[in-house]
Amino acid sequence: MSRSIVSPSVLAADFSALGSEAVKVRAGGAEYLHLDVMDGCFVPNISFGAGVISSIRPLTDAVFDVHLMIEHPLDYIEDFAKAGADIITFHIESASPADETIEKIISCGCRAGVSIKPATPADAVFPYLDRLAMVLVMTVEPGFGGQKYMESAEPKITALRREIIKRNLNTDIEVDGGINPLTAARSAYAGANVFVAGSSVFKSDDPAKAIADILSAADGHAFNG
Repeated sequence: MSRSIVSPSVLAADFSALGSEAVKVRAGGAEYLHLDVMDGCFVPNISFGAGVISSIRPLTDAVFDVHLMIEHPLDYIEDFAKAGADIITFHIESASPADETIEKIISCGCRAGVSIKPATPADAVFPYLDRLAMVLVMTVEPGFGGQKYMESAEPKITALRREIIKRNLNTDIEVDGGINPLTAARSAYAGANVFVAGSSVFKSDDPAKAIADILSAADGHAFNG
């Protein structure tokens, strides 16, 4: 299975100093930076668009892990690819055709990811797994930071991991929502290996330690079949 990675969510960052916040967590050991794009339609919140991502792209070599919580992701794939996204993840529940959206992401030179909400079963993603770099399992309802981790997501994570192993794929499983060392350990044991952490990293007095603690917890409880 792929190694553990922490992807700090900028929703919890200080937006008045977003560039320096991105630099800080990268220096603290975060390989990815999770960028939540919300349109106020697919989810009841609005965040930022491609322009903000483009503005911080020159400041860090972190992998830009862009999570599109928007109703029509297909219409905006090119914009986010040009802004500097490395991974573009969209929701299977969105209005855009999944096959076409995945192909568009790949054709734009990015890695494709699909996300599922808490009520969506794991097998909704199975038809697309062979073309995905990552599956994002929401461990909270998407739209707002600071929610409590939902343990009910764990059987879905395990079902996905077993299907990935069965097909001999290297697909990452990312979890997003309420992630700290304790919940990272739980989700890692279920089969996750990429951990989106917002408040537990950006609100920490020592982000580097917060990142290291999540990685240590995940590695100590990694899925073993």
